[in-house]
Amino acid sequence: MKDLREFNVLVVDDTETNIDILVETLGDDFEVSVAMDGASALESVEAELPDIILLDIMMPGMNGYEVCEKLKAKKRTRHIPVIFISAMNTDEDEAKGLALGAVDYITKPINPELVLARVKNHLELKRHRDCLEELVEERTREVKLTQTVMIEGLATLAEYRDPETGGHVKRTQSYVKALAAKLDDHPRFSDELNDESIEFMYISTPLHDLGKIGVRDNILLKPGPLTDDEFVEMKKHAFFGYEALRISELKLGKSDFLRFAREIAYSHHEKWDGSGYPQGLKGDDIPLCGRLMALADVYDALISKRVYKPPMPHDKAVSIIVEGKGSHFDPDIVDAFVSLDKTFRNIALTYADFDEEREMLSDGMAHDTDACRKIEKVLLAEDNDINLAIMKSQLESLGYTVDTAVNGKDALSRFLEAPYDLVLTDLDMPEMDGYELVTEIRRQESGTGAPVPVFAITASDYDLNQERSSSLGFTGYMLKPFEIEVLSNKLKRIW
Repeated sequence: MKDLREFNVLVVDDTETNIDILVETLGDDFEVSVAMDGASALESVEAELPDIILLDIMMPGMNGYEVCEKLKAKKRTRHIPVIFISAMNTDEDEAKGLALGAVDYITKPINPELVLARVKNHLELKRHRDCLEELVEERTREVKLTQTVMIEGLATLAEYRDPETGGHVKRTQSYVKALAAKLDDHPRFSDELNDESIEFMYISTPLHDLGKIGVRDNILLKPGPLTDDEFVEMKKHAFFGYEALRISELKLGKSDFLRFAREIAYSHHEKWDGSGYPQGLKGDDIPLCGRLMALADVYDALISKRVYKPPMPHDKAVSIIVEGKGSHFDPDIVDAFVSLDKTFRNIALTYADFDEEREMLSDGMAHDTDACRKIEKVLLAEDNDINLAIMKSQLESLGYTVDTAVNGKDALSRFLEAPYDLVLTDLDMPEMDGYELVTEIRRQESGTGAPVPVFAITASDYDLNQERSSSLGFTGYMLKPFEIEVLSNKLKRIW
């Protein structure tokens, strides 16, 4: 665990005498930094996250309560322990400070021994909490890995029965993830879609055709159209998959990822107008994961090569999906698909099984290779698995070599080990965020020549703007969802 002497304490007070006392009290035991007003304190925190903040309340401009509110409102800073140190000594003052999220409240005049003891206690608690969080994260990773391996194993069994669809699983996984991520703030879906549910859909999607294991070879592998009777048998694969997963869920107990897998397997052939199978469900009665999978499955079937048909061009596949809006597919999901059609094509190219598919998918694509001519190797830092996989597939579809990192610390380590032509980084990440990453990259580059382009990937203009991104060391910033064309245009301005 981190030694207490390695912790950084930020002291915020507008009175030099108080600052001197606190620095003298804490300086032998911790690294201490200082800010004399609220705005300076927030700038200091933005540049480097402290481990704890001692915060005065009565300051000119922004008072301590306002500073604390701003810190607790942001994901990046809400976990930092705040101790109010103030001459305001009523019970109401203390209650207000604690209600805002402070961990302690110390009244002036300052008692150095008391302050030192309180700071040590809270840093010790923080150290143990951080260690516990790491253990929980490690255990969570192990559970997710077990789930993923089990699912991939079952999906592989299904693939053995239908050997022409090796990339189908990876493609449909990514399609569903892209659609769900696009729709997670849509009013119709906001109650059902969040990072956790999208991740469960992603890891469950490979099991959508598990039931094909129960379909006879002469039907499953038939090189021509199925007869009516054969199609009746083929349709049973939805029930076979559902039943196998339902029994597994009964034995394992309640499991979110198995619930999603069961719903996807049973409902991905249902249609919005009720004409699908096996239950003939209609509209919102079809589980959302099944509606997402329905579109993903049809698009992939259209652009894929089969023994009984050639692959279809991307644009024609898109037009067929659009024609099915409101009949085969949920209208809002179709709208999301249309806005993501380039992302779908990139995913399909990344995991294409045959050269014929790549040729069809590449037809009509106009990439500005001149603008991106200097880009060969990209470092991509993003802690959200969903966003990471989507962006990686988009970049790889253009022929770039992409290394990934799930936090700034990992990204910095990779940056120091090998040269990169471009760095793309999320802002809010654990251990080291995007702000700290670009600061350290620029420090390492100092005096070495032309800096590597580093673009921040952010969810909104509120987090960052061009002027601020430049002042922090970024070459620029891009909004999510990530778009290759936007990157190309930004690179033109550099070279």
